[in-house]
Amino acid sequence: MKKRAIALLVSLVLAGSLGLTACGGSSQTAAVSSGVQESEADAEKEAESQGETDTSAAPETESSGEAETAAAPAADASELPDYMVYAPEGAPELAGNAYVGTLDVKYAKQFAVYYYENGYKIIEVSTEGDYLLVPEGADVPAGAEGSMRILQMPLDNIYLQATFAMALFTALDAQDHIKLVGTDVDGWTFDEPKDALQSGEMLFAGNYSAPDYELLINQGCDLAIESTMILHVPEVQEMLENIDIPVFIDRCSYEETSFGRSEWIKCYGAMVGKEAEAAEYYAGQEAVMEELNDFEDTGLTVAFFAVNTSGMMVVRSGKDYVIDMIREAGGSYSFDNVKAVAESNSSVIELSVEEFYANAMDADYFVYNASMFAPLTSMDDLLDKNKIFADMKAVKEGHVYQVGSDMFQATDRISVLIRDFHIMLTGGDESQFTFLTKIE
Repeated sequence: MKKRAIALLVSLVLAGSLGLTACGGSSQTAAVSSGVQESEADAEKEAESQGETDTSAAPETESSGEAETAAAPAADASELPDYMVYAPEGAPELAGNAYVGTLDVKYAKQFAVYYYENGYKIIEVSTEGDYLLVPEGADVPAGAEGSMRILQMPLDNIYLQATFAMALFTALDAQDHIKLVGTDVDGWTFDEPKDALQSGEMLFAGNYSAPDYELLINQGCDLAIESTMILHVPEVQEMLENIDIPVFIDRCSYEETSFGRSEWIKCYGAMVGKEAEAAEYYAGQEAVMEELNDFEDTGLTVAFFAVNTSGMMVVRSGKDYVIDMIREAGGSYSFDNVKAVAESNSSVIELSVEEFYANAMDADYFVYNASMFAPLTSMDDLLDKNKIFADMKAVKEGHVYQVGSDMFQATDRISVLIRDFHIMLTGGDESQFTFLTKIE
């Protein structure tokens, strides 16, 4: 595969089909090491400030690739493992291999996993199609090639661009499956990927728009896990697939609820053969969720925002999972009555100072989103951004908090942030905060 991929890569570059410098060489290595290539985390921040996530790049439709259900049922559905249910409706057909069961998923709507005889699995991702996981040493069933993306297990040399998935692999103790990443040391907010990069167990292989193809080939990369940012550079996805690296597109950011987002741990558990561990971990999260179900509406409003370099107020869409967490915690969103916020399909929206003031003047709490711009170190920092904050209720009452970029990479602990919001809203013990900090 390696010789073929290198030959194909060279021919593609010579043909100029992509207009890219595909092989890293010394010049690309220098560019990466000098920081010319941006990290995916930076790209995602930039995309957010420009109105990302961009649903026009990947419109919401039903999952593709569905076919008739395989005729032969499981030998005994009652003997299925705890993480699986017998629900054959909608399961794709796999020639010569009867349907066995479906991964038990409660909240996530953007993926499904189906199990078949002889160890085959199909991961179905909304709008992206089907991915067939082929057991080691097994053949690809007839008809699968061309209709599904083929992932040959075991997947031990993954290139991870979707940074929020790293926490899920880490929670499964499966980060050793990831050998290459699209975010360098400084872009991570928790220790495991930082330590692995510093020790050489993981390698930085360029960001989503400019991966180091030569490094990927030399390291035997067997899968690229990408965020939907890859949809903005289709030539990169094409190049990866041309050098025999299948591309798996993570759509957890399109989940309607925060719980659905964190349930993607089950998808990755299926990918690396750790379904039982994923189910056990998620059950622990559900225990916290049961506690959250008892949270009543406090009647208090929260303005979740940041101020960009142009002085515009950047807020989250009313459909965003962070806003969903505020509601789960018993709060309401200050900008729900702003039409652009309520109806936007983008994750973030810019508001004028006047519109922000009109809707957040009487907000009970401010939560500053420091994942996008420089964090606040004091209340003076906030007032330096705009003096109007001094006249607003949350500032006058000292109810200003902040959340950092670590929240967005902590996909495995979303329920903990909901609990942080609830502590804030109810005047609880702030020493128990995990992600929130109070601005004095």
